[in-house]
Amino acid sequence: TEERSHAPNTIKASLDLKLTTGHILYSDDANPLMTVTYDSIGRHDTIGGCCSERSNRMLYGVSNYTGCRENFLAAMVPYGMDRRDVVPNINFFCDVPVSAERTLIGSVFADSPSTPGAAVSLRAEMDVLSFISNCPQINNPCNGGRPKPIKIRVE
Repeated sequence: TEERSHAPNTIKASLDLKLTTGHILYSDDANPLMTVTYDSIGRHDTIGGCCSERSNRMLYGVSNYTGCRENFLAAMVPYGMDRRDVVPNINFFCDVPVSAERTLIGSVFADSPSTPGAAVSLRAEMDVLSFISNCPQINNPCNGGRPKPIKIRVE
């Protein structure tokens, strides 16, 4: 738990805001954490961050909608971790459209580019502790307002 996933290092090394096959997720110490070994989509967001009850209120004017941040925090408790341990996450199967002028296009998230059966595979390059939230977001187009189940396999 001493090293953390670090989106800026990952983006700088990949020279891209969207992750896909061959890209490496780096730590804050610039060590490889995971490599994307397979990707059926071709782009995964590195800049949108996670939704939360508070960001839902800020962006959509709604209250009492649990988000990914709350899911992450609940999963971290058994490891003695708290809000200071939440890092900018990777949004697999999400699209944050960026213009050639480097501005966000439309809302933060666009319709998801994924279809049923879409997959991404990661290979751990060191021992890693990962927290996953199947985004419960219903207020933006990231999942069409209808969260779907996901399947996770660890080998």
